[in-house]
Amino acid sequence: MEQSTGLKKTLTPFMLWGLGVGYVISGMYFGWNLGLEKGGTLGMAIATVAIMVMYVTFSFSYAELACAIPKAGGVFDYANTALGQNMGFIAGIAQMVEFIFAPPAIAFAIGAYFNAFFPQVPILTSAIAIYFIFTALNVYGVKAAASFEVIVTVLAVGELLLFSGITLPKFQSANLIHNNFPNGWSGVFAAIPFAIWFFLGIEGVANVAEETKNPQRDISKGFGWGIFTLVVLCILVFISTVGIGGWEAIVYKNGKSGETSDSPLPLALSMITGSNHLMYHLLITVGLFGLVASFHGLVLAAGRSTYEMGRVKSIPAILGKISPKFQTPANALIGNMVIGIIALLSGKTAEIIIISVFGALTLYIISMISVMVLRKSKPEMPRPFKTPVYPLFPIVALFISCVSFIAMLIYNLKLGLIYSGIILGIFLLYKLFKKVNA
Repeated sequence: MEQSTGLKKTLTPFMLWGLGVGYVISGMYFGWNLGLEKGGTLGMAIATVAIMVMYVTFSFSYAELACAIPKAGGVFDYANTALGQNMGFIAGIAQMVEFIFAPPAIAFAIGAYFNAFFPQVPILTSAIAIYFIFTALNVYGVKAAASFEVIVTVLAVGELLLFSGITLPKFQSANLIHNNFPNGWSGVFAAIPFAIWFFLGIEGVANVAEETKNPQRDISKGFGWGIFTLVVLCILVFISTVGIGGWEAIVYKNGKSGETSDSPLPLALSMITGSNHLMYHLLITVGLFGLVASFHGLVLAAGRSTYEMGRVKSIPAILGKISPKFQTPANALIGNMVIGIIALLSGKTAEIIIISVFGALTLYIISMISVMVLRKSKPEMPRPFKTPVYPLFPIVALFISCVSFIAMLIYNLKLGLIYSGIILGIFLLYKLFKKVNA
């Protein structure tokens, strides 16, 4: 019982790698291909390379913060320290929006997978059941949750490598060149949110810092190994899928135009093996692990970010309580599940994803400013890991994040206003609540 006031330290560097890759890996399996419709092969490639640079520079800069301030709140704690309570609160809410709103979209995709195999089970039924199952697993214990995450992540990575091994021998460079820049530079900017979907969530590694055995040493390893794995997988998946039959073949269900598909890898593989081949069915089955890994990992990270804000009473204190039996943030996990299911029932999965990306970009912008502010205001702060090539890395990450945010606003103005309304509304409630209880 003596540890019931804090989170249990059980995570190793390999588990952190599994979590970091697992948070993200569903983005390799679905969603990213819709950026090809906006920008074509070249437009999406330019957006992806820019976002890849952003995530590499961001990850190594964010690792400095995570190692120096190893707390479950992630950017909430970093911005509090660097920029004060108000910016800390805004950063914390943006982080919660990212982590709480991404899982419903993935849950819907998981439900669709189950529905393909068991048509009698409605998609929403499966999606809601998935929420209950993985929330319960996270309530039970972080070691069990992280061990499960590593297993499904390894399977999902293995499946992507197998897919690349089958498709790359059939690769044709002409498929990359055909109609590769249909909308010019405007297509590049329109493709940005789909490029971000390739990497969205890697920052969740920082939120399990309090449950890591040696966070000052191991968090940077988790970020480094994780982002390296994701960059390699992104390049392999992009080239191997588009190189089979051109970008239209993995965007549209009929391969030419019309209704878009969320299954680019099965579409590419079917052009080689046909849709009745054992390998085709294996890909669809194991592809489910990629979705489960990201859903489960984001549920885990969301629980920690909500817990930390509840613990310091920035949001209702009940969300900051640790289960005395399991030593996990049970209340935060359950609260997040309720919001996630409500979002799921709205049926607006594409819109939910974009709002989640707005939250992520806000997190990236505030955290990069925090890195540079803390270097000046607290030079004496112990930094077990320091950002390489400082200050270039945080400046590059900040610049690309700001450009991406502006591009997102231009192409998704209505959703950007909804996101801004969520942040502003919660912030005003926070200030009012704080004033009443002063």
